[in-house]
Amino acid sequence: MRWSSRTCWLAWLASITLAALTIPAATPQARQPEGATRQADPRRPPAQVSNSRDLLNRYCVTCHNDRLKTAGLTLDRADADHVGSGVELWEKVAHKLRSGAMPPPGMPRPDKSTLDAFVTHLESELDREAAAHPDPGRPLEHRLNQFEYSNAIRDLLALDIDATTLLSGDESDHGFDNIAAVLSISPTLLERYLSAARKISRVAVGDASAAPTVETFRISRGLRQEERMSEEFPFGTRGGIVIHPYFPLDGEYVVKITLGRSFTAARIRAINTREQIDVLLDGARVTRFEIGGQCADSGGGNRDPKCRAYTETADEALHVRFPAKAGSHALGVAFVKKSALAEGAAPTVLPPRHTSSTYEAPRMDIDSVRLEGPYNATGPGDTPSRRQIFVCHPARTDDEEPCARKILTALARRAYRRPVTDSDVGLLMPSYRAGRAEAGFESGIQEALARLLVSPQFLFRIERDPVNSKPGSVYHIGDLELASRLSFFLWSTIPDDPLLDAGTQGELRDPKVLEEQVRRMLADPRAKTLMANFAGQWLHLRNMKAVDPDPRLFPDFDDNLREDFRHETEMFLESQLKDNRPLEELLTANYTFVNERLAKFYGIPGVYGTHFRRVTLTDPNRAGLLGQASILTVTSYANRTSPVLRGKYVLDVILGAPPPPPPPSVPPLKETGEGGRAPATVRARMEEHRSNAVCAACHKQMDPLGFSLENFDAIGKYRTVDGDSPIDASGVLADGTPFSNPVEFRQALLAHKTEFVRNFAEKLMTYAIGRTVGYTDMPAVRAVVRDAAATDYRWASLILGVVSSEPFEMRRAAELATASR
Repeated sequence: MRWSSRTCWLAWLASITLAALTIPAATPQARQPEGATRQADPRRPPAQVSNSRDLLNRYCVTCHNDRLKTAGLTLDRADADHVGSGVELWEKVAHKLRSGAMPPPGMPRPDKSTLDAFVTHLESELDREAAAHPDPGRPLEHRLNQFEYSNAIRDLLALDIDATTLLSGDESDHGFDNIAAVLSISPTLLERYLSAARKISRVAVGDASAAPTVETFRISRGLRQEERMSEEFPFGTRGGIVIHPYFPLDGEYVVKITLGRSFTAARIRAINTREQIDVLLDGARVTRFEIGGQCADSGGGNRDPKCRAYTETADEALHVRFPAKAGSHALGVAFVKKSALAEGAAPTVLPPRHTSSTYEAPRMDIDSVRLEGPYNATGPGDTPSRRQIFVCHPARTDDEEPCARKILTALARRAYRRPVTDSDVGLLMPSYRAGRAEAGFESGIQEALARLLVSPQFLFRIERDPVNSKPGSVYHIGDLELASRLSFFLWSTIPDDPLLDAGTQGELRDPKVLEEQVRRMLADPRAKTLMANFAGQWLHLRNMKAVDPDPRLFPDFDDNLREDFRHETEMFLESQLKDNRPLEELLTANYTFVNERLAKFYGIPGVYGTHFRRVTLTDPNRAGLLGQASILTVTSYANRTSPVLRGKYVLDVILGAPPPPPPPSVPPLKETGEGGRAPATVRARMEEHRSNAVCAACHKQMDPLGFSLENFDAIGKYRTVDGDSPIDASGVLADGTPFSNPVEFRQALLAHKTEFVRNFAEKLMTYAIGRTVGYTDMPAVRAVVRDAAATDYRWASLILGVVSSEPFEMRRAAELATASR
């Protein structure tokens, strides 16, 4: 490709740095629906820009013309006053102008008022075009992902499962794993669904013929067992683990405990100290073991073969057999914590267990817990699952089939998310009869339940076009489909009875009823899944599981702190949703949630114990998400901070303008300077890196945003120096706004609050509808943002805006070639 000038070439590189949405291929223009049209906002008349062509010619056509085609974009003949023939083009232009990406830095640009007026004009025309030709999209059939499947089983059968052990992992698209287009199903996955259905149905019904099983629960080697490990443990414990097994039958179960050992020897760590270990079932003590201290090193006692054997095998005696009722339980194993006088003060910082083969813990710790059973089973018991399933119990043989139909009708209604027909139940009855003939009534229900759990009506969210719909027409989805969309959006699970009843009665189309349902659902504890699932992916919190900071450089970091980082952000987000706070508080909130360990890490005084509590921040540098260690850690490398990763994070997650991936020819960041010496700071190394003109074009956009957070090291601890050099956290935003520290950077970002809210609304819309948001959806996204402005962009307003939007409530019928679907 030839370039007429170096200026245009650099302008092209800059233009892709703040790339707009990934625009999908154009979809066919939708027909006007009957009785369901989108109206242009009457409060926002089209802006008048009299010199659109002059503005384009002066500031855009220099590079974006038929000859240069910079970034594949030509504007020399495009008509900004009639956008209908180029909606995709003008949506891209409007987004780049609104985000400040265009014109690129260093190129002439109009004054802010002129630019704002032109973008408003474009958006108004695009909104008018969308109102005249609505296209809410056509979502694909949506397979339940792991998270949704697990929650659906919980709500259908009152049974908690770990779907990650039963099913294959899910693919992600545009940052989310609930995008229908990538939720395909293979023969291998189908086999896993069949296997999972058989296992789940046996456990839920309580198969009396089930053989004993063995399951081992291991504790991470990066976890320090110095404090109370869970709120489910009583005070006065330390270390250990709480697991939540499901006992399938009334019977006897066995717990076996293995203690931690060194890497290079079989000797139990700290075996010379005397310890007590409690085994707890639902908070009640099952037994207490005493171990250690019998062969303390004195006078060469450990040369005694019996003592040597004891130090290696003493934990073989740590097993107990106990009776338990069927159902879910909390099973805990923990040490009894000694008084400070008896135990001695723990080291301020303990070496992580995984960093040294010679590590010797100052305290005994638990390596794993093995659970076996059931033995001597006496029956399935009275479990929540059985109460959920068996809504009737036949007294006579003649009553069995009617009772089976009643049971399966109730289950299918919840599983299929709609009223069921005799035909639906009829498809399940052959499985029931086969199981009934083999082993009785409950076996028949078990077989029919396994069949239900692999039905496409359960595994897929299927939306069918109305029988009389015209190809390509736009229509409102049914109330039951709307109930399902709403439940999977806010709860990631099947609708509950109130929502299903409202859908069955045709009430959800009433905006008042819809709003009441949304507010009811947001107040329900299940709304926490919106934060865990949506926000966990949007903010990359899931990456906390994979980060592995260098233990030599960051000895403070361990799995305890990893969990504390994640828990802080999740509690913060839950509080924002529960209290319906303005969205900008994600950047500015002056409070967070900490326990003693995290408070010490942040330098917050007066916090004691493992319990998390809300605290007011006195350090303005810690305000909002960008001051939380979880975000700062997932945007760093293992051995150092990364202005590039952090800058890219701000562009992508906060401002919605992700840069393109680097070309393969870009050299890596130099770790040494002249003469083999390391540059004084990361900023110095980045300056060397940017001496390459190709690198500079992209990094000048990302790096200033990342340097604003350079006062936080690779695990989020505040610092004022990097090595021996003072930290320089200054920079300039693309619009020319300067800043010199994290506080000023947040204030600069607030000037772009609308872009932040728009990006959030776009991400929320993507998650809600389970498909990529394209250019035809942008008028709906703008409407969500515009309508939420009256409440200062509070969470509930934004969620209600998405739920009331055309992409959420409507659908485009299949074109003629596929209308037979």
